[in-house]
Amino acid sequence: YLVFQSNFRPVYRRSGISDYYLYSVENGSLSLLVEDARTAELSPDGRKIGYERDGDLFVYDLEAQKETQLTNSAKKYFYNGRFGWVYEEEFGLAQAWVWSPDSKKIAYWQTDERHVNIFQMTDYSGQHPEYKKIPYPKVGDKNPKVKIGVINVESGKQQWMDTPSDGYIPRIYWTADENKLATVHLNRAQNHLKLFFNDINNGDRRLVMEEQSDAWIDVFDFFAGINHLFFFPKDSEEFFWISDRNGWSHIYRYGYDGTVKNQVTSGKWEVTYVHTVDYRNNRIYFTSTEESPLQRHLYSVNFSGRNKTKHTQAEGTHDISMGSNSKYYIDRYSNTSTPTQVELWSTMNGRLEVLEDNASVDKFTKKHVYAPRELFSFTTSDGQKLDGYMIKPVDFDPDKEYPLVLNIYGGPSAQGVYNSWESGGWNQYLAQEGYVIVNVNNRGSGGYGSAFEKIVYKQLGKWEANDFVETAQYMGDKSWVDSSRMAIRGHSYGGYMTTYTMFNYPDVFEVGISTAPVTDWRFYDSIYTERYMGLLENNKDGYDQSSSITHAQNLKGNLLLSHSTMDENVHVQNTMQLLTELTGNGQEVDLQIFPPGAHGVAFNTASYYLLYTSYVEYLNRHLK
Repeated sequence: YLVFQSNFRPVYRRSGISDYYLYSVENGSLSLLVEDARTAELSPDGRKIGYERDGDLFVYDLEAQKETQLTNSAKKYFYNGRFGWVYEEEFGLAQAWVWSPDSKKIAYWQTDERHVNIFQMTDYSGQHPEYKKIPYPKVGDKNPKVKIGVINVESGKQQWMDTPSDGYIPRIYWTADENKLATVHLNRAQNHLKLFFNDINNGDRRLVMEEQSDAWIDVFDFFAGINHLFFFPKDSEEFFWISDRNGWSHIYRYGYDGTVKNQVTSGKWEVTYVHTVDYRNNRIYFTSTEESPLQRHLYSVNFSGRNKTKHTQAEGTHDISMGSNSKYYIDRYSNTSTPTQVELWSTMNGRLEVLEDNASVDKFTKKHVYAPRELFSFTTSDGQKLDGYMIKPVDFDPDKEYPLVLNIYGGPSAQGVYNSWESGGWNQYLAQEGYVIVNVNNRGSGGYGSAFEKIVYKQLGKWEANDFVETAQYMGDKSWVDSSRMAIRGHSYGGYMTTYTMFNYPDVFEVGISTAPVTDWRFYDSIYTERYMGLLENNKDGYDQSSSITHAQNLKGNLLLSHSTMDENVHVQNTMQLLTELTGNGQEVDLQIFPPGAHGVAFNTASYYLLYTSYVEYLNRHLK
């Protein structure tokens, strides 16, 4: 059988309500299984389907054609097998339940948000405005309470796991021992991790390993697309954990007694993704930065750390999709001079087929107007090497002077510069308008080791802004860049950094374009903010200094703010409070409000076009 999702209606970034259909591979029949469910998944043995609907868990027996309700305690802001907004957004999971490998049990999160502060958004679309309410804990607020339960899908018997009552439980894993469930606990500051094994028969817990950090500990990496940093292979009482304890993210191998058997990978480079743990052949397949922080390549290594093999050879960034048996993988790769290539490979026999060579793209860019990405690096005034890329205007003339746009994001762990093909329509349009476009991997970016990334701890904004300004100054020294006509532009964290940089370095950028910005970290959610800024009671001065509002009176240039009133992620409160500070100081800025939208601000093709057209018009008005 296959399970298909249809009629998807988004709720949050990763979740939505859907209708699920069951397709029989044997006879080709398609039948409706359940309507209005959030998640559904076929059991490992293919005989049952589990799903969550209206805050409760259900299982459907395919042979008996019978639905059984497993939980029945859901109520407003109280759910079984479902996360609220903050857990989903900041821990990266939409499905809050997991089948056991033997298909007999389901482990799940029970989430209680009844005590969490409510954020209310106004929907102006009808005759009478309506209000959308979301439990949303901000810095220092009460967080959701979660419990971990294990339920037998045949008998309905349920057992609660003994877990700490404080902090977070961001991950659970079934182990090779069918009676043991691994539960991951983080303290609220997210700098102390504990891994427990719980006996599913009585819930008792045993501490297996723990790790502490002077900054923060990750349990997933949103920007690398890796949802798990723990890996439990089948039929083997050992597990693997990606840790940066020695300054670089590497794979460590543990026994079930909590002892470290060995460090699997090592060096001044980072493991950015684990694709498959092949327990039959004792090999791990992973992507890393060993070649360069600007590149990504596929490797494999024995569990012992020996016999490492590099599987990708072409220069550039390789995005790998690998089957669970590790025999085959699809490689999507590109570099600054090669459009994305899609190839099917065998780990044993090499390349099997070129699925897409994008020869038409290569031909098109050679025949028509196209501005390629050029990589560069420079050293800051305090001795730190930074990598960046620039895109020069089409028909570039080194004897002319051009305005510059620094396109940024800059948030912790993110990386904006890779050795990859330039395909951004926004960048290409700016190049056709006569702008130099620049991006840089500022301090705080992933891929360069924890000293580079975690220097921003408890002081968001400081080093990122420093590096953006030094990048602008480096580019401004070039004869073909007009340093008096520079802009900085970003969205979300990039919007925050746009305002923060404009206010703290008011003489560098003539224009700032800030979209959906955080303006004071007290206004953002607890899990994300406290991870990087620490707890408010321990870092009040840090919160004050990291607030754009604190420095708003320094603004000299032209600033465009854009936000949606229906942004459930970064609330429009951020822009409104900044606007209050600016106008209270007698400072004039430009403002765009999009009533529908969400965190992306634009809500359809026409409004998206309008948003980006307004950016170009603003740049042209003040820089040309």
